Amino acid sequence: MHDLAVLFEHPAWQEPLFAALRARGVDFIAVDLKRAAFRDSELPRAKLYFNQASPSAYVRGHTRAVPYALALMECLEIGGARVLNGARAFALELSKAAQVALMRKLAIDCPRTIVFNDPAAVAELGPVFPAILKPNQGGSGARMFQVDALGDLEKLFRDQPDLWLPDNLFLLQEKLEPHPGAGIVRLEFLGGELLYAMRVIAPGQFNLCPSETCHPVEEGGETICEVPRAAAPVEFLPYPEVPREAVEQATRIVRAGGLDVGGIEYLDTVDGRRVFYDVNANSNLRPQVARAFGFDPFERVVDYLVRELART
Repeated sequence: MHDLAVLFEHPAWQEPLFAALRARGVDFIAVDLKRAAFRDSELPRAKLYFNQASPSAYVRGHTRAVPYALALMECLEIGGARVLNGARAFALELSKAAQVALMRKLAIDCPRTIVFNDPAAVAELGPVFPAILKPNQGGSGARMFQVDALGDLEKLFRDQPDLWLPDNLFLLQEKLEPHPGAGIVRLEFLGGELLYAMRVIAPGQFNLCPSETCHPVEEGGETICEVPRAAAPVEFLPYPEVPREAVEQATRIVRAGGLDVGGIEYLDTVDGRRVFYDVNANSNLRPQVARAFGFDPFERVVDYLVRELART
């Protein structure tokens, strides 16, 4: 029986956390979700579990890690174990449709959305174009496109039938025009409280993963990201002056969604809307941005985990 078990699929994303845990002397086990099995009678194996699984595992050839992670967490929680970012939070991250429904329930502005499993059925709901096509199970901007007409949508799936995999469900969301130069805002939360905020400027692309292994600090630096990047680099900028109202709205999403750690994204549009559109339970922290606020983000995560261990 260990003190802490970290569920993970992407070792490069988690290595800074593992290093910080080792340096602090925390007794932990790293549970690799890619090739795994558990015997129900031998659960739990730790006092506290911390889920760091990612919906984007399928882009790295690890499709089976996602249902395994969800089943493991459900069994752990039914058996009485405590899981940070557990089954409820993970299920929310796996469904952009559920994220939209949650934000609608909270009366927080979010994109107008159509959920579909057949492009022909979209035509019955009236005009929706231009729109952004997103998979219900997203991650790292994979399988996202701008589509300008129903014919474009039908051709896309006809030419690329593998787009449906792994979840066979897509969303069409209204195309929003961000305020010029503003990009999007990502707020990172830890223990239900804001850790830091940053602006992300990403002209012409959807891959906004903040991990430095996917978007290196130095332009042209080595990347191990499986999702292709656009030619223009993505900029991640500290945003200390984030509006209080935006933080309050994001905090409501985090708490209503059952997230212990996570990132919430929104954008300000040219017509004055503040639109929240993405909930990330697996939050890839960006040390370069956090240092501008005077701390190491992974040290803060270890502080939080140590406190939660004391409570468990």
